[in-house]
Amino acid sequence: MNTAPPLPHADAARNFLKDEANTDWHNQTLWFVRTKRDKAAATVPGWEALREAASRIKDHTLSQLGFYLEAFEKQALANGVQVHWAADADEHNRLVLGIMQQSGATRMVKSKSMLTEECHLNPFLEQHGIEVIDTDLGERIVQLRQEPPSHIVMPAIHLRKQAIGELFHEKLGTAAGASDPQYLAEAARQHLRQKFLGAEVALTGVNFAIAETGGFVVCTNEGNADLGVHLAHTAATFANVMAALSTGLFIIRFRRPIAHLIRNQPLSRRLTRRALSDTIELLGTYWWIAALILVAISLAATFISAGDTSTALRQ
Repeated sequence: MNTAPPLPHADAARNFLKDEANTDWHNQTLWFVRTKRDKAAATVPGWEALREAASRIKDHTLSQLGFYLEAFEKQALANGVQVHWAADADEHNRLVLGIMQQSGATRMVKSKSMLTEECHLNPFLEQHGIEVIDTDLGERIVQLRQEPPSHIVMPAIHLRKQAIGELFHEKLGTAAGASDPQYLAEAARQHLRQKFLGAEVALTGVNFAIAETGGFVVCTNEGNADLGVHLAHTAATFANVMAALSTGLFIIRFRRPIAHLIRNQPLSRRLTRRALSDTIELLGTYWWIAALILVAISLAATFISAGDTSTALRQ
């Protein structure tokens, strides 16, 4: 555990810029990512109109923030969710520790949460004997290096694959000199699977908290949030109050464009594949209806073939 305070941003940037070749590579990488984002956005019909609509919804919600936060709490409580409020980082961290201690848990997996990053939750929990594992790949990389994220969306964007290969060789036992991204990603996947299976508490951030239903939405392109909350016996989500929204209609309208952007895939593919997965998920949820229909058909066939009720019941 690294308890030393992080280097001030200006000093860290100054040190980073001393390597001119690395700086040029970094600039090209960021421009490449930005270009991919712009190309992906251009394939979404009415992209700018969607942005404007989202902005108006957000402005309206913020103008009535107290009302929507209380409405969210009311609906969440009705759903059986425990709701806690924290005034600052210290209270936030102590709430998380209290939840861990109340459940007797000492192992936590986290998906990306800028709120917990800003509150310095990880070192606080580690000081109290809690194992905290960041499961977003970029977050896990910088956690293994004992350094803070360098970017709000791409926390390890400052690192080349060779540096990650050296890190994984030291920490995860991968082959010396390996730098193939697919190989390194698979090594991280196997490493994190064991952490997921052994976790007692899963923590996620929140992209949208819906006042209308008391539900919330987490957007991820790695599936780590889903694995965490479904495998751990306790799930905790932490949101900045700015995450509140008035209605689930926003989510219905914007979920796929958001998912499309964070995956950098053609929108037509996202719409087709997501519609298929939604259909499969829906059918899986109501499997019992098909089972009841089969039972009813079987009973009807038995009565018809038996000819009378007493014979059918004996069969």
